[in-house]
Amino acid sequence: MAENFQFQAQIENIGNTLKVLPSGSTGRDVLNALSKMIEAEGLKVGDRLPPEVEIARRLGIGRAKVREALTSWQNMGIVVRNKKAGTRLAAEVSTNAIHLPLTLKLEAESLLRTHAVRRPLEVEAARMAALNCTEEHGRLITARVAELIAVHAAGEDWREADYRFHTSLHEATGNPLFGQLIHQIQQGFNEVYEAPFGQPHLGQATIPLHPPLAEAVVTGNADEAARIVGEIMDMVESEILQIMECQDV
Repeated sequence: MAENFQFQAQIENIGNTLKVLPSGSTGRDVLNALSKMIEAEGLKVGDRLPPEVEIARRLGIGRAKVREALTSWQNMGIVVRNKKAGTRLAAEVSTNAIHLPLTLKLEAESLLRTHAVRRPLEVEAARMAALNCTEEHGRLITARVAELIAVHAAGEDWREADYRFHTSLHEATGNPLFGQLIHQIQQGFNEVYEAPFGQPHLGQATIPLHPPLAEAVVTGNADEAARIVGEIMDMVESEILQIMECQDV
């Protein structure tokens, strides 16, 4: 009873921190608003967030958009959700120890979290692709990497070509779970943060490593393929950390 009374009091006190969003606001805008509310209310790990319907009412948006945003946070490990217990914080949401805007800090931490889980899957996928690559897979991988290099050299948006190339590696493993798991991990982040830090070309410096990666897979050099993917993942992580340092004021 006491907890329910406290929770109801919490809901009534969020009026000053959740404001109606402009028309056309995105899931990212919803999470930005929630981040500010969490910090203003001093909520900690284990604390409950207001119900979806209350958040939607306060923000002046549809409940479906709130549910979509919270599901993205759930996929990124920031909240846990349960029909009976509601939505609770599973990760700290504050500006402690890093002088970044709160929303940027959350974005960076979420990206690093998904990156850490994705890394061993990508490394093992490259190894398995090299061991199981068929002649047909080899032709597709070669075509995909040529497409990626051509698109990048033309100064066009290379992200879709990069996705198709890595998908061809996942398919070459012979185990569809690699592609499914990696896609699921990344989807939670991309549903809200389509371009991390507003920079659509994050990871661009790794593109020169893709042709030798393709060659290693097609020629069956599993150790070299795994090493190159590890290097690619290291470079992306370093770039994320550098962006965080540059934003640290």
